[in-house]
Amino acid sequence: MLGAVIGDIIGSRFEANPVKTTEFDLFTRNNSFTDDTVLTLAIACSVLRGEDYGENLRFFGNEYPYAGYGGTFMRWLAGMIKGPYGSWGNGSAMRVSPVGWAFDSISNVLKEAEKTAIPTHDHPEGIKGAQATAISVFLARKGYSKNEIADYIQKTFQYDLNRKLNDIRKNYSFEVSCQHSVPESIIAFMESDNYESSVRNAVSLGGDTDTMACISGAIAEAYYKNIPEEITQKAYDFLPGEFVEIIEEFHNKYVNYQEGSSSG
Repeated sequence: MLGAVIGDIIGSRFEANPVKTTEFDLFTRNNSFTDDTVLTLAIACSVLRGEDYGENLRFFGNEYPYAGYGGTFMRWLAGMIKGPYGSWGNGSAMRVSPVGWAFDSISNVLKEAEKTAIPTHDHPEGIKGAQATAISVFLARKGYSKNEIADYIQKTFQYDLNRKLNDIRKNYSFEVSCQHSVPESIIAFMESDNYESSVRNAVSLGGDTDTMACISGAIAEAYYKNIPEEITQKAYDFLPGEFVEIIEEFHNKYVNYQEGSSSG
């Protein structure tokens, strides 16, 4: 989950000013956390406390109303939309990573990922994007190889992962759908060498950079089982204290970097 939050912060400043390179400063004064972080922590809090996903999404969203939510989600926050609104957007995928850490079977991860999506993103593609992200985190933390993760994702969700970043990058632009951003985010992880390069790869595609770095970073943390302390501490500087407390509580309860093994 921490990998998702850091990815969001790093990718935040490129959403309106995309780059097509992996060479950039990770942190500047223009970085910030966005709705990706807020809603990831809402899901984490629900997992920790056994609370309703939808209720915590509303609570956290209203506590941090200027984090960059989409227009329809803002109407949902305000109660103007009472139930799910059929979204296929990548908002379901950006917030789901805690599920990949907290549940201990493929069936339970898939079920809980769907539950996190349903309050807003009940379109089949919205649910699929959340499930594909959560199960990628789960398989990565369990020590599955990149080839095994890719094989499962392609067979289960029909995402095409047989593409290369260099080919995608040429014509890729801002895209908020799960079906056209989640696979690309997973490929960014697949071509990485470590946590940092996974996030850099995602940003370099020039799309919805905060969300794609959030997704790619979430999987990379679980796979490489390491985020450099310097990166973590710099990211914490952008977060309110209560966010850091939730992250550390979740990490202490669920995150075991010794589980499985991964050589990278």
